[in-house]
Amino acid sequence: MAEFPCVLQPWQGEPLGRALIAAEARLLATTFDDVFGQELLQLGTWGAGRELLAQSRIRRQSVVADAYPRLADGDLVASLAHLPISSGSVDAVLLPHTLEYAPDPYAVLREADRVLVAEGQLIVLGFRPASFWGLRSAASRGGYPPGLRRRLASGRVRDWLGLLSYEIVSLNPYLYHLPRAPRAELEATVTRMLHRGWFYPWPAAAYVIKARKRVYTLTPIRPRLRERRSVLGGLVEPSM
Repeated sequence: MAEFPCVLQPWQGEPLGRALIAAEARLLATTFDDVFGQELLQLGTWGAGRELLAQSRIRRQSVVADAYPRLADGDLVASLAHLPISSGSVDAVLLPHTLEYAPDPYAVLREADRVLVAEGQLIVLGFRPASFWGLRSAASRGGYPPGLRRRLASGRVRDWLGLLSYEIVSLNPYLYHLPRAPRAELEATVTRMLHRGWFYPWPAAAYVIKARKRVYTLTPIRPRLRERRSVLGGLVEPSM
């Protein structure tokens, strides 16, 4: 675990890594269109600083870096499964490939759910196992991108969110690019990652899920009062 930031950060500085993060930042710019509130939290470091949050309309933005291993560009360093943040205090949470790198992804998801307010929004970026990126990761000893622990299908993430009573707002595929160094300029590569071209027959290699936290309050049902029978002289009054 301690080795992954040492290999991931240099990869993010390479042409393919830079293009991927730039494409995801552009994708999130549209995803954040209807995400409002006072607090936006990114769990896990992906990209440089708040690069993925740049287009959000929420002014208060924080990036939480995982304490194990510790990365330097987070606003807060903490265990992602045990956040030092009050329950129900965050309006939106972004998980950029965080579940795929976390030792216990469901624990991180539960913690994100704990800090979210009712009707808050959760955004998850993930790589599809059934893709060329997934195949390269499975064939690589250190995962791909470097340090990747697991490959989570969107269906599995949706099942987890369903168990936590989330409503899936949208599920959009992206990353129409083979896991190899791009031959075109950055702008052209970013465009190809987000939009399938006429000559790209393979499925998207990644997905973004937007979900809303639903909180259902139980309304107690008062038992109906039984009709009282009036008693005359110790005898039940006959009904008409």
